[in-house]
Amino acid sequence: MAISAVVSTLAGTGVPGYQDGEGNAAKFAGPQGVAVDGDGNVIVAEFYNNRIRKISPQGLVSTLAGTGERGHRDGVGNAAKFKNPSGVAVDWEGNIFVAEYGNDRIRKISSQGVVSTLAGSGVQGFRDSIAGAQFNNPWGVAVDREGN
Repeated sequence: MAISAVVSTLAGTGVPGYQDGEGNAAKFAGPQGVAVDGDGNVIVAEFYNNRIRKISPQGLVSTLAGTGERGHRDGVGNAAKFKNPSGVAVDWEGNIFVAEYGNDRIRKISSQGVVSTLAGSGVQGFRDSIAGAQFNNPWGVAVDREGN
């Protein structure tokens, strides 16, 4: 039995950079983790541009969060800063969870666009704790039906 498939580009030019817009004109730099939300949007953790991007079902690319400048700052949408986001997951309420490789943290983007630090002190290591959890370059993240 022969299996055939068609591979196509969802978004991006293939040239590294940063550009929002129509899918075939948009640019990315180091897209890593991807997840799909309940509305069919593809959420992308963009490692080198330090942003979280969204590709709509119509193919429009936009920036959900991140200034593009490396750092750590909670805030609303483009006021927040990330350092090498690497993985994303979306829960049933539309919240986005981000594994942040460069800051050793897990971040949350609420369905209203507010970025907050969910876990991680920013100190690299291995430590379970409510207030002082430590991670060593988290790469991926997942969420279950209960929001864990």
